[in-house]
Amino acid sequence: MMQASPLNFRRAVIWLGRLLLGGIFIYAGYAKLTYPNHNLWPYFMLKFSLAANLSTFAFQVESYKVLGAAGSAVVARTLPFVEIALGVLLLVGWQLRIWASVATAILLGFLVLVTRAYLLHMEINCGCFATPEPISLKKIFQDGALLLLALLMTVFAFQEARKPHPWTAAPSD
Repeated sequence: MMQASPLNFRRAVIWLGRLLLGGIFIYAGYAKLTYPNHNLWPYFMLKFSLAANLSTFAFQVESYKVLGAAGSAVVARTLPFVEIALGVLLLVGWQLRIWASVATAILLGFLVLVTRAYLLHMEINCGCFATPEPISLKKIFQDGALLLLALLMTVFAFQEARKPHPWTAAPSD
């Protein structure tokens, strides 16, 4: 009897999701921490200051008008590090069901916030990759596609955890 293939559609989606979402989360967190602050252009050393970049990101978070100044500061100081850690954990694949669920929840929150801002006709920057990108219908579809990939990855990770891996399964003679 033929042994089951170690690569099937579910595992391919899990691998694609891990690589794509892990890389995107790492890049998004890194960009928020290191994107040059153009408001301080005459002061070259302050241009690359971590505190200045996080305060710029806090301004972007506050522009969504969901949290107050203190809440926006907390989110701005923690979200880039959470994104980097989540990206690394997705790439490594350790406890994938947990981290895929966390990534899905975070992306759902991002989609809800961006959709809310779009429907309220807020003329603000997304703040997703620390670049001045206005919120548009294209951004909503991008976030929706990433959420769909994360959701598929999460569901497939839970399904794959129920069965033994084909390489470790006992051969049936």
